[in-house]
This record gives sequence, C-alpha cells and structure tokens, in this order.
Amino acid sequence: MEVTRTLARYVIESRYADIPGKVKHEAARSFLNWVGCAVGASRHETVECALAALAEFSGPAQATVLGRGERLDIMQAALMNGITSHTFDFDDTHLKTVIHPSGPVASAILALAERTPVSGEDFLHAFILGVEVECRIGNAVYPEHYNVGWHITGTAGVFGAAAAAGRLLGLDEQQMVWAFGIAATQSAGLREMFGTMCKPFHPGNAARNGLLAALLAQKNFTSSSQGIEAKRGFAHVLSTGFRPEEITAGLGKTFELSLNTYKPFACGIVEHPAIDGCIQLRNEHKLKAEDIESIALKAHPLVLELTGKKTPQTGLEGKFSVYHSSAVAIIYGAAGEAEYSDAVVREARVVALRDRVSAAVEPGVHEDQVHVTIRLKDGRTLEKYVEHAVGSLGKPMSDAALESKFRAFSEGILSQAESDRLIRLCWTIAGLKDAGEVARASVPASAAGKRKAS
Repeated sequence: MEVTRTLARYVIESRYADIPGKVKHEAARSFLNWVGCAVGASRHETVECALAALAEFSGPAQATVLGRGERLDIMQAALMNGITSHTFDFDDTHLKTVIHPSGPVASAILALAERTPVSGEDFLHAFILGVEVECRIGNAVYPEHYNVGWHITGTAGVFGAAAAAGRLLGLDEQQMVWAFGIAATQSAGLREMFGTMCKPFHPGNAARNGLLAALLAQKNFTSSSQGIEAKRGFAHVLSTGFRPEEITAGLGKTFELSLNTYKPFACGIVEHPAIDGCIQLRNEHKLKAEDIESIALKAHPLVLELTGKKTPQTGLEGKFSVYHSSAVAIIYGAAGEAEYSDAVVREARVVALRDRVSAAVEPGVHEDQVHVTIRLKDGRTLEKYVEHAVGSLGKPMSDAALESKFRAFSEGILSQAESDRLIRLCWTIAGLKDAGEVARASVPASAAGKRKAS
C-alpha cells in the first residue's frame, strides 16, 4: 500500500463541503484555544529568550508573533507561535496519542496566511486536514514510538504542518507526496526535554519544518515517495510498531478532531485526574494542607512515567510533577499557570505537602482516571474515584468554558474589548475574507508600535 501517496491524494482532493458541521465547530474550538494559549504565553521567559536569540536573523516582517508587536518572516513566526502556544502546556490534546495537534498546524498556516492572504474557509479546511494527517500518523505508531522516547507532537506534527501548508499553497499530488517526505526527514523531538524550554520548541520546530517542506515541494524539491511507510522511512525507523491502516482506513469519513480535548489545568494531561480528584475533595471537605497526613494516588502508568518528578525546582519542571500538582490542587484549589511559577514550586508549604504525596500504578486505571486517598491527621480517610477527568472526552469543556479560559489568558495583555474581538474572530474564522486578520487582532494597541522585525 502506498500510504504516503494515499494520504497526499486525500489532502489534495478533500472538499470543505464534505466535512461534517460538528467537525468544523470542533476546529473552531481548537483554534480558539490555540490562539488563547499563544497570546497568554507571549510574555513568558521562554518566548523572550527565543526572540532575543533569533529576531535579529529574521527576514522580511511578514507575520505576527501573537500577542506581541514584533513581526518576523513566516518561518520564524511559525516557530515562535508554535513555542508560545505550548509554553504553558495548556493547549489541546488528542488523547489517543497525546499529540497536541493545533500547535504545529495552526502556527504554520497562520504565518503563511499573513504572507499570502487566504479565506477563513480555506484556512479552516487546511487546519482540519493538517490535524487529520498528524493524528492518523500518530495513531499508526503510538504507543511504541512514544515509549522509546520520541515527543510525538514534534515528530507527527511536522506532517500536519506540511499537509495544511501544502493545501493552502495548492500543491498537486506529487508535490504533496514530496512534502511528506521532506517532513519525514525533519521529524524530531525528544521526551527527555520535558520540563525545559525545549518541550514547547518541538511544536514550533514542527510548524517551521512543515512549512519549509511545503514551500520546497511547491518548487518541485524532491524526496522519497514513501517517506512514511518505506523500510527506512519515518514509521519503521522511529517506531517498533507500525499499523498503516490507521492512516488510510476511513479517510474522509471519520475525523480525529472529533477526539480532541482541552485542558482546564496548565500541566501534563495525565496529571489532570489527580488534580480534579484533589480539588473535589478539598472543596467537599474544606481541606487545608495542615489537616493532611498523606495523599495516595493510584493511577495509569503514564502518570509516573511522564510526571514523576518528585522534587521539581522550576515552574516548567512542576508541570511534570503529579506530586506538585496534587499539592497545589489542595492548597490553592487550582492548577493554572500561576500555580506553576518558580516561586510556588519552591514555596515551603507546597514542598511540605508535596513530600506527603505518593503515587503508584494501578492495573486497569485509564489515562483519564485516578483513585485518590487522603488520610487526615484526625484519623479520617477520604477517597475519590475520578472516572473521567474534567476536560476529557467523557467530561468535555464547554464553549463558554473555553472562552473563560481564553479571557484568563489574555488578561493583562489585551483589553477586554480586544479580547472580545479576538474571540469573535476565532469563532467566525470560516466566514472571514482574510484569515490573517486573527493574527493582527492579537496585537494589543499598546504594542502596535513594535509591529516590525526586531
């Protein structure tokens, strides 16, 4: 089976009219969440470091860094917006693969849309196709690919960015095949980097590399025609398991966007059940840290594998500590970006409670489930079983909740009127004559004077 060509043909021949309305609405939800995450992190140290290192090397001022005044060339803008959108680790998650799908795709094509204006309908269609491509490729190699240490958002995301950008650039079938091959040879991202600035670099790099792949293919830059499925192609080199039917079966009939989820907490998705359970017990029993003797978690294996940092020292490390996340859930009743600051990670009462949290693998517990047992100093034992964590497919965030999340992100960066306008543009993206309007609307009036390359 020619997997790469079959996928390329689908991307080229897909019609917007054939995509179900529910999928289009989910795409708008994903895009709204992505924009909010990018704007919210636009002042983070990670972003400042990246801009300080790279802005002077930017070419023409073609595209916006969301939430900021700087404009960079489209390659650098794609990189930067991919970084900002994942810095808080608050972006969307395709739970089957733990891919964060919007970052690589939206970052690539919004930058492209500012250079070469496209309609909102074409933009949303390309976004849907890009997410479909990266998630199907992820399905075909997960979990083996992830288990050996690849960060699948970076490795699969580059294909989604190439597909979406290639669709907007009008690639023909052969060019799209080449674009996938060029993407395959740039696929990268290591899980070792979790808890550092390199983790959000991965979707940014995937966005830039996917856009590069599409631009090269547009000029007939060749690659292997079996970049995904060949013996020495992406799937066989980067994974010990490959199921090609996961890529090709049901193309155009089922959509991976239907399985997308949104985070209510600013940390690794596998920690969310524990946070949810601890917050519920805290609120139900009015718990305080000093009341608690111990907190015991029985969880899915990925919880310890991905978020088992016992003694995080920075906010970024705290995002990958289920111990820290459980502690702040009890102390603050929240796990937003503020609870993952360097100061909170080192706060004495947080550290003290964190040291009383234990976690163990429980057979049969799914990724969005957890058993929480809290033993109190007065001898009582409190228990909570979370069957579906808030934000999961079983307990999804509403449109209104996504808007509230967006406004919380944009507070202090955009005025209320600016935030309201940007939200409206995201919801109505399919009706815009120029999709790039969204990027320009993300720039606060106070930063308008910086709208040039640094």
